[in-house]
Amino acid sequence: MSGKPTGAGESLPAVLMVLTVVSGFLDAVSFLGLGRVFTANMTGNVVLVGFAAAGAPGFSAAASLTSLAGFLAGAVAGGRFAVAMNSRPTHRWFGGALAAEAVLTGLAAAVAALASGEAGRYAVIAVLAVAMGFRNASVRRAAVADLTTTVLTMTLTGLAADSRPAGGTGPRSGRRAGAAVAMGLGAFLGAGFQSHHGVAWSLLLGTVVVTALAVGHVAHGELTVR
Repeated sequence: MSGKPTGAGESLPAVLMVLTVVSGFLDAVSFLGLGRVFTANMTGNVVLVGFAAAGAPGFSAAASLTSLAGFLAGAVAGGRFAVAMNSRPTHRWFGGALAAEAVLTGLAAAVAALASGEAGRYAVIAVLAVAMGFRNASVRRAAVADLTTTVLTMTLTGLAADSRPAGGTGPRSGRRAGAAVAMGLGAFLGAGFQSHHGVAWSLLLGTVVVTALAVGHVAHGELTVR
C-alpha cells in the first residue's frame, strides 16, 4: 500500500507495533482478570475450549466461545467498515478503525466498572473481543508484513526460517523480533497493571492509548508503507 508522503518515517508500522503491545496488555488483563480467557489471541481460545471440553479444571468453554463469537462479529463489522471506507485515504479509514476500537474498549471498561457477577464478566469479554475482531479485520486489510498485532507464530517462523543461519538474508528481522518483544512487553505491563488496579482501570488505560494512536495517525496523514 502506498500514499503521498506527508512527513518523515513510516507511520502505520509504528502504530501497529504499539497495537501489538496493546494486544499483549489486553490479553493479560482478560486472562488474569476475566477468568482464563483471551480476547485478542483466538488461537489460544480454541485451545482453551479443548481444555475445557476435556474437563481440565479452571477453564470455561462458555467464556472462550463468547470471546470467539464476539471476535467474529467484530471482524465482520470491521470488514464491512473497510469496504465502506474503501475510497478514503488509508490514514483516514485506519484512523476511523482505531477510533472504533477505542470506543469499544472504553465501553468494555465502563461495563467492567459498573456491572458485576457472571453477566458482567461475559459482557466485558464479548465487547472486548468485538473490539479486537474489528481491529484485526482492519489490520488484515492494511497488510503490513509481519505486523498482525495479535498473532506471532508466522512472524517467529519467518524470523527463524529466513535468518542467515537458515540460509536466508534475514529480511525484516528487526520488525519481526520487535513484534515478539512488543507482545511480551504488553503482557508484562498488563499483568502488573491488572494486579494493582483491576480490569476496569486497565481497560481504560488501553482505551487512552488506542485513542491517542487514532488521533496521531490521522493528524500525521498517510505515509508510504512497505
